[in-house]
Amino acid sequence: MLNRTLNISTSPHITKGIGTDDIMQNVVWALLPVAIFAVYSFGMSALMVLLASVAACVLTEHFLCKFSKKESTISDWSAVITGLLLGLTLPPNFPVWMAFVGGVIAIALGKFIFGGLGYNVFNPALVGRAVLQAAFPVAITTWYPAFLENRFSTVSSSTFTMPFMEPTVDAITGATPLSAFKFDHVITPASDLALGLITGSTGETCALLILLGGIYLIARNMMNWRIPVSILATVYVLSGILHLIDSQAYPPPLFMLFSGGLMLGAVYMATDMVASPITPLGVVIYGFIIGLLVVVIRIWGGLPEGVMYAILLANAISPHIDNLIQPRVYGTAKSVKGS
Repeated sequence: MLNRTLNISTSPHITKGIGTDDIMQNVVWALLPVAIFAVYSFGMSALMVLLASVAACVLTEHFLCKFSKKESTISDWSAVITGLLLGLTLPPNFPVWMAFVGGVIAIALGKFIFGGLGYNVFNPALVGRAVLQAAFPVAITTWYPAFLENRFSTVSSSTFTMPFMEPTVDAITGATPLSAFKFDHVITPASDLALGLITGSTGETCALLILLGGIYLIARNMMNWRIPVSILATVYVLSGILHLIDSQAYPPPLFMLFSGGLMLGAVYMATDMVASPITPLGVVIYGFIIGLLVVVIRIWGGLPEGVMYAILLANAISPHIDNLIQPRVYGTAKSVKGS
């Protein structure tokens, strides 16, 4: 007689699925075209910044795991993503040692101190950049022009500045489109912004490549599409209303969409699975808050850009958003005050 064993277990009954390392690896693939275009635009200086930030993140995560007597988690690709995102938010002529320090801070302060992957409250790459902006405000707001003829044979004079020494700024520098609008009321054409034909942070220039990477991740069900859509829709609608009120004082909505770090932040940073809400309505509210803050800071704030602060502030209130709109479990009664 043939004996058969029936195994009974609780749901979910999943035998095979996509792991965290698979998702992270696909995010890296989606970011690679952006990184390659950044190197093409700014040359060896941008490559050095990207390599320094990625190396710092990977080495810091490996060291902290070993120091804590834990198995190294660098194989899950999350440290590589943090390094890439951090490097892409920095100027291409940013000193390499500063980029390395930013990578160490991003992992140690933005991720590991909270317990590692899955426990970070804030997007680690933005934590690293926020500290760099506070510590090195001049270096992080000094811009290198794109498409220089000698960009593949030479590097910016500030790239290999010695630690704690003042960077030597090249004779040729450029202003970002947001800075040009903020201080000189100059509007860069949306086509130049979309194609990356402008000066800016290493990976914030080609909006179309960033969008294509996001579409790839959404198609593979590795990103919540509601977050970038709600952010971009909010910025477009609010800036469009302001532009209709006074077209001379406020920029057109396409300029607001394609300029600065909005695309990179909306697609790759605000969508951090740990630091963003999990409910369908919650992510829409979360996206609206980020979009609103971006418009307010860009138009009325003292800085030309506000994406970093908008996302970090939204990260901070993300758990409260889910708690406030927590749906009532089917079949249960509403709570009565005083009962």
